[in-house]
Amino acid sequence: MRGRGRGMGRGGILRRGPAKFSNPFVPRFPFDLILCESAFPRVTSAPDETALTEALLKKSTDLTPATQEQTAVLNLVTKLQAVVDAIVVTPGTFDACQLAEVRQVGSFKKGTMMIGNPVADMVIILKTLPTRESVEALATKVHEDLKAQEPDEVLTCAISEYGFDISNGEVTVRVLITTIPPNLRKLNPELHMDPKILCRNLAAIRHIRWFEDNVHHSSVKVLIRVLRDMRSRFEGLSPLTPWMIDLLAHYSVMYNPSRQALPINVAFRRVLQLLAGGLFLPGSAGIPDPCEGGTVRVHTALTLEQQDVLCLTCQTLMRLLQHGGYKVILGLEIPKKDILSEPTVWNNINMAPLEMCYEKPPEKKEEDECTEDMEADNAYEEMETTDQA
Repeated sequence: MRGRGRGMGRGGILRRGPAKFSNPFVPRFPFDLILCESAFPRVTSAPDETALTEALLKKSTDLTPATQEQTAVLNLVTKLQAVVDAIVVTPGTFDACQLAEVRQVGSFKKGTMMIGNPVADMVIILKTLPTRESVEALATKVHEDLKAQEPDEVLTCAISEYGFDISNGEVTVRVLITTIPPNLRKLNPELHMDPKILCRNLAAIRHIRWFEDNVHHSSVKVLIRVLRDMRSRFEGLSPLTPWMIDLLAHYSVMYNPSRQALPINVAFRRVLQLLAGGLFLPGSAGIPDPCEGGTVRVHTALTLEQQDVLCLTCQTLMRLLQHGGYKVILGLEIPKKDILSEPTVWNNINMAPLEMCYEKPPEKKEEDECTEDMEADNAYEEMETTDQA
């Protein structure tokens, strides 16, 4: 009889099938000329990109809401903040839930709000478990207190999956509900809000804290507005989340050997170069999430197909930028053809759109899965028989 140290006897390690050893993951960095510029000295002077710089600044100005619109949002946010703060300090007879903290988040707080979207965001952290009934009761309480302060103002309240919205017809404040971290392990999907939504709302507070501590240069906010506008016009950029855009803009402007802010035209070109070079592709080092301890790379939230489409879209846009088509990229000119799906001509150069590299794996049928299970069981039985012999 074989010894027990072989792994099949009592006290040994029971294995089904041959052991598999995975290679260690070694992240790679895409080529970035900004980080290794000293190794590639220029043989000619840098091209004059004054026109591109002026176009970027003009686009950012066009995307910035007017002072009147921003003031209207600020007024509603201030009123709502005062009402919620009063409930936190003196809840009175309100006992549907207990509030721990309220914090402004989102693009309005960051100073990157877009024109035509007068919406501000606010997160309320509950000490108690966030049941749907308690959220509705809180929304009713906030709505009634606001109407008591401003009886002449028409305010509406709408319940949503993330909390509730308060609107006066012109501007809206989205109130995001979450709970303290210890409560996340006590959630019941049938009674409480979706845990994924609660975690996402809680992460919004970490994001705004990081943004306030690290984003101080105006070029970062200019680049954020431009990238958000591009995402709305080019379908291939739609997988980018607002948090990914914030980190991309900050990385492109500030992450360089001198630690000084790059010019807006250089940072804009760098974003397209990095994404076209595979910054958000599998195996890339990407950009570590600073709010998750640096152990999570933000692009891993994208599917493989989204990563491929994002890369090929930026490769096409980068080629277009090299041939002087920056006005089309920024939306200052409307092309006659779809540059991402049809061939176009720029400066007598034919530019054809790229094709996807990613191929979806074939779907496994139930019969194939059963066959694999049977083969694994047969291999396990053969190993048991051999050991007993």
